[in-house]
Amino acid sequence: MWSQPSAPLSVSQLNRQVKQLLESQYPAIPVRGEISTLSRPASGHIYFTLKDSNAQIRCAMFKGQLARSRYIPKQGDEVIVQGRISLYEGRGDYQMIAASVAPVGEGELQAAFFQLKERLAAEGLFNTEHKKHLPASIQRVGLVTSSTGAAVHDILTVLKRRYPAIEVTLYPSQVQGNEAAQTIVSAIATANRRKEVDLLIVGRGGGSLEDLWCFNTEPVARAIFNSDLPVVSAVGHEVDVSIADFVADIRAATPSQAAELISPDQFERMQQLDAINQKLASLIKAKIQHQKVQLQHASQRLKSPAQIVSDWAKQLSALQSRLNYSMQQPLSLFRQKSEALQNRLWLSSPDKEIAKRQQLVQTLTDRMARSTQNNLKQKKNGFDIAISKLNILSPLATLDRGYSISRNDQGNIVKTTDNLSLGDKISTRLSNGSFVSEVISVAPSKPQD
Repeated sequence: MWSQPSAPLSVSQLNRQVKQLLESQYPAIPVRGEISTLSRPASGHIYFTLKDSNAQIRCAMFKGQLARSRYIPKQGDEVIVQGRISLYEGRGDYQMIAASVAPVGEGELQAAFFQLKERLAAEGLFNTEHKKHLPASIQRVGLVTSSTGAAVHDILTVLKRRYPAIEVTLYPSQVQGNEAAQTIVSAIATANRRKEVDLLIVGRGGGSLEDLWCFNTEPVARAIFNSDLPVVSAVGHEVDVSIADFVADIRAATPSQAAELISPDQFERMQQLDAINQKLASLIKAKIQHQKVQLQHASQRLKSPAQIVSDWAKQLSALQSRLNYSMQQPLSLFRQKSEALQNRLWLSSPDKEIAKRQQLVQTLTDRMARSTQNNLKQKKNGFDIAISKLNILSPLATLDRGYSISRNDQGNIVKTTDNLSLGDKISTRLSNGSFVSEVISVAPSKPQD
């Protein structure tokens, strides 16, 4: 809403505000009139005046829109211009920026086109969130087009060149005339019911606005919108834009481009596979080489069974030789001594001397036995007497009476406290055993009065 400015506006500020107001109020409107004073400067844009019997308005059509238009404006033509109202700020000229220009004959269709487009856009049929993504891997494609048109030939040619593995199913329909829209709707419904393809290409080759009009009808638009299968529109040439293009999930400028969009390049796939094969072969080769190196290192550290057996055989042979030597040496010495004794006995042959000596030995043995027995008796009697005396004098007997004997670390008997120091280890003998104690305090006895 306009409000009175608090301070005067500059001319630039005024023109800018008027331009914004015009563009916001008239973003896209159709205007009918006659072309006059048409000019074509080197920039590629065209400028003309659109007039009727009572008024006129300056118009500009930039080269981008002009390149996409099937109709080239001419002086004196009565046309319908679709565009926005703006203001050229530098001169303050009120003007119309044309998005499209069509002769009056086509103008009525254009008006119907824009009316339907605005209504469907308001319903959200063109919104991005409704667009379905194409499958990652496309194996089967359905074509909704004429079985005799150029579109089938163009699509099949491109698919054969790029990726012949894709299967094509044709759902034939009319693509021109009064009944065309209904046959397209029916073909789309058939494809969705059969569910035998991954996506649909809906379209035809180029033609006039009237020829392509079935793709600008509401039934076709709603059939594409409601399709469960993703839909690629491919209507006419690059400059042709239909309602079907806005509703479809993907828009292709031509049928050939639609085939390009949905098919991978088999040569690129082959190059990718070759690259993957080379990388895989390189990885396998590197892995094998690494395993060979590890195997070589392991082989160097690991002896063969034959080598292990040979080493053990050598060690066993050495041990057996040492054992044989250690056994044969004593036997040889024993044999030598035995032979020497046998020789000495053989030379002396003391049979009589032996008998005499044996008798003497027997006599002495008997005498020694009797003397030993008598001596043992005397010794035993003396020992028994000494034992009795010793028991009387023995400290052990004293121990039996409750006394004990204590010795220090040097084994000396502790007689007084003078011989003790703190921390000394004391071994004490009792009648039935001993124990070790540690001196923690020393208290000499008090002298008696």
